[in-house]
Amino acid sequence: MKTKANARWEGTLKEGNGKMRLPSGTYEGPYTFVSRFEKGAGRDTGTNPEELIAAAHAGCFAMALSGRLASAGFTPEYIDAEAELTMESGSSGANITKSHLVVKASVPGIDDATFQEHAEAAKSGCPVSKALSGLELSVEATLVS
Repeated sequence: MKTKANARWEGTLKEGNGKMRLPSGTYEGPYTFVSRFEKGAGRDTGTNPEELIAAAHAGCFAMALSGRLASAGFTPEYIDAEAELTMESGSSGANITKSHLVVKASVPGIDDATFQEHAEAAKSGCPVSKALSGLELSVEATLVS
C-alpha cells in the first residue's frame, strides 16, 4: 500500500502561504507561518503539518486499539483518541519531540488493567507510532463505564 498527499508553498517562509491536499478530496486546506508557529489570539489562518501528524497518530492508535481489543474478545462501543504533539526549538531548529495520546473508551466487560495493557500495546504497535519511534511516545488511557 502506498499513500500520498500534496502540499504547495508560494512565497517566502514568513510571508508566503500554502495549501495541503489529500488526493481523496476529504481534506484541502491552507497553512501559513502564522498557522504553524503563532497560533492563538485570532491568528488561526489554517492548519499545519504537525496538526495532520497528530490526527494521523490519533486515528491510527484508535484503530490499532480497536483491533487489539476485538482480537481479545472485547467489542468497544467507542474509542475517542487525541494526540498532542510537542515541537521544541533547539540548536538544530524546530523539532517534534513528543506525541502524547489521550484516550477515553467504552469497552464492556473489560477490567482497567487489561485495558491499560492493550492501550500500551496499541501505542507501540500502530504503524504511525512506529513511524514516530524517534519521539517520546506516551498514552493516558481512561476506561469509561
